[in-house]
Amino acid sequence: MTDLSPNESATFEALLDYLKRTRGFDFTAYKRPTLYRRIEKRVQDLKIKSFTEYLDYLEVHSEEFPLLFDTILINVTSFFRDPQAWTYLNDDVLPELLASKDANDPIRVWSAACASGEEVYTLAMVLAEKLGPKAFKDRVKIYATDVDEDALAQARAANYTAKDLQAVPEDLRKKYFERAGQGFVFSPDLRRSVIFGRHDLLEDAPISRLDLLVCRNALMYFNVETQGRILARFHFALNENGYLFLGKVEMLLTQGNLFLPTNLKARVFTKVPRRGLRDRLMLMAQAGTTEEYEGLLSSQARLRDSAFEYALLPSIVVDSEGTVAQANDQARILFHLTARDIGRPLQDLELSYRPVELRSHIDHAYRQREAETIPVVEWYRGPETVYLEVRIHPLFADDGTRLGVVITFRDETNFRRLNAEFERQKQELDTAYEELQSTNEELETTNEELQSTVEELETTNEELQASNEELETLNEELQSTNEELQSMNDTLRARSTELMDSNTFLNSILGNVGLGVAVLDRNGSIEVWNTTAADMWGVREDEVFGRKFEEIDIGLPATPVAKMIASSLSGVPNGQPQVFDARDRRGRELRCKVTCTPLGSDGSIIGVVVLMQRADAA
Repeated sequence: MTDLSPNESATFEALLDYLKRTRGFDFTAYKRPTLYRRIEKRVQDLKIKSFTEYLDYLEVHSEEFPLLFDTILINVTSFFRDPQAWTYLNDDVLPELLASKDANDPIRVWSAACASGEEVYTLAMVLAEKLGPKAFKDRVKIYATDVDEDALAQARAANYTAKDLQAVPEDLRKKYFERAGQGFVFSPDLRRSVIFGRHDLLEDAPISRLDLLVCRNALMYFNVETQGRILARFHFALNENGYLFLGKVEMLLTQGNLFLPTNLKARVFTKVPRRGLRDRLMLMAQAGTTEEYEGLLSSQARLRDSAFEYALLPSIVVDSEGTVAQANDQARILFHLTARDIGRPLQDLELSYRPVELRSHIDHAYRQREAETIPVVEWYRGPETVYLEVRIHPLFADDGTRLGVVITFRDETNFRRLNAEFERQKQELDTAYEELQSTNEELETTNEELQSTVEELETTNEELQASNEELETLNEELQSTNEELQSMNDTLRARSTELMDSNTFLNSILGNVGLGVAVLDRNGSIEVWNTTAADMWGVREDEVFGRKFEEIDIGLPATPVAKMIASSLSGVPNGQPQVFDARDRRGRELRCKVTCTPLGSDGSIIGVVVLMQRADAA
């Protein structure tokens, strides 16, 4: 993608926002190079000069939206696409998956971004072969979804041409497809186990409790952040022993915490179990399971309050208005706070300025929008000196609104005493550890170099992954373009055949009409000169083509015939044919009848037809 100017980039983003607002299609999460290329292709097809003009065009022509979406959503797919990957799925994944289930357990499969359905029916054939048709109908449910309604309609029809079925083995084709007119339709009996529906991977909640999730060559169109969101939903959707089947360029290099490869070459992955509460909340929030998410939050509220109350560090919560909202047990003991102090302004409490001035530090933390640590401060409390480390952590809502601050106090008194003792002992150990320290430094340097190398390799791998995805996208675009060109070539070939037949038919008529025929264009130049005229005057067609009639040296008087031709071209009626004295190609005298007729329609004259006949033959 060429770099866009700031104005072009702003216009392009405005176009994407318009599509989202008016049609509900959110393309902002797609990779910009691919998205720009596809939309630019549509703009060029319409011979529109800029995205601004195209946005105006969309506002006026509502019928353009489906054509634009068809251009952006590249529906390139086929039966048994990448055969080696399907072989691994059939020979290794499905046997292990079926072995983990009881004989009557249901099997749930989701084909996301299914396009025109070839992949869905490939799954159906593979599972039916493993289970048998009866068990397949009783146990299997395949959910096939896509964002493109037109592609879904084609998938529901399950009607394919012989060319579409070339990759399907002959025995499977005979077993699972029936002849329907000029094409083939997938078995209606097995098709009842397939459920089609529109689904947006970015907006809609995922289908859950899945044993197998197939989403091939769809993630590569999205940016890295969006890929992570979709994969989190896929992780939530799969059962603990479920499998994820991706396209050949989708490697999940940065998603090792969600999926592990069972066969990286075939792009088959297994789910990494997540059992912690934090992981469950994160995945449920991304996957859209709102009720369970809110229920867990509600049930954890009391646990959170209790954990805060009995936290080991003294902690105080101050709201955005400067009021003490909460103080745990350790804080109440340390600063002699009572229940009456909760709800009072912080500035009214001794705590606000002793052992340290808190209000200025709170304001600074708000401005910096990050936690602020106050190094160890001395607090003279009666006969003893206490050393405290104070940490102020600002709290903000998702929209950036201030919620308050959490202030924690760490007692560093014992640490300072122990640190002093440690410093004394450390001096005694320094000599013994000098050589070891030198070795450690060398190892650390080596580790850093290795870490730098690993990071460079990871970066290179990610760049290669992005390049592979981009190349696969271009490949699918080229395949789509080749199919369009093939269709155009077939049409041109048919029209060329029709034109050749028409020319043959016309030449046959002109060759057997028995008259000398010359067809002249608007400028009086000869376009057609039949064989009778060539025999009559002894001049071949290739000798007269493109020349003026009066320039040809034949035995017909040029001047009067030229006047008849000029009269016909000007639209003046010629009246009756005229007979002239002439000489044929052998020099014999003859009488020739000449007729000039204007050639055209709807009052527009595009040429003249000149008929020449021997007068004694008339």
